[in-house]
Amino acid sequence: MAKEKPKILEGSISLPYRWALGPVFTRFFEELKDKKIMGTKCPKCNRVLVPARKFCPRCFEETTEWVQVSDKGTIRTWSLITFEFSGQPMPPPYISGLIDLDGTDVALSHFIGGIDLSNIEKVKDRVRIGMRVEAKWRDERQGNIHDIEYFKPV
Repeated sequence: MAKEKPKILEGSISLPYRWALGPVFTRFFEELKDKKIMGTKCPKCNRVLVPARKFCPRCFEETTEWVQVSDKGTIRTWSLITFEFSGQPMPPPYISGLIDLDGTDVALSHFIGGIDLSNIEKVKDRVRIGMRVEAKWRDERQGNIHDIEYFKPV
């Protein structure tokens, strides 16, 4: 029997959704309107979690104490996105990173901006793990994660 070439099916899938935030995420996002980044603190291990969570994923303890944390932090890791794919938050190029905000014990995933991306080879000289950054807040905030436009170098 002759070997057949595999058949390829191409298409696209769109998945609209609505997400009920609940009281913890609702407060977390509402506080962003006032340029406040709030986390919840685990009563057992004392970790401060941002975004705020209803329970600690390590200890499974309910987190009821709220803590305001800094809008400044350190880049834990980053990635320069240069290609297009479905569902992107913006057209490339852009930088996505994990930020360890001062006063937290977990990283926040967000954009890193305020950096010239016209010469991609020079980006790696400008952005580095351990670099200090701070939130660039939008002038008009709506109570969502995009109230922080990006984190910029300090």
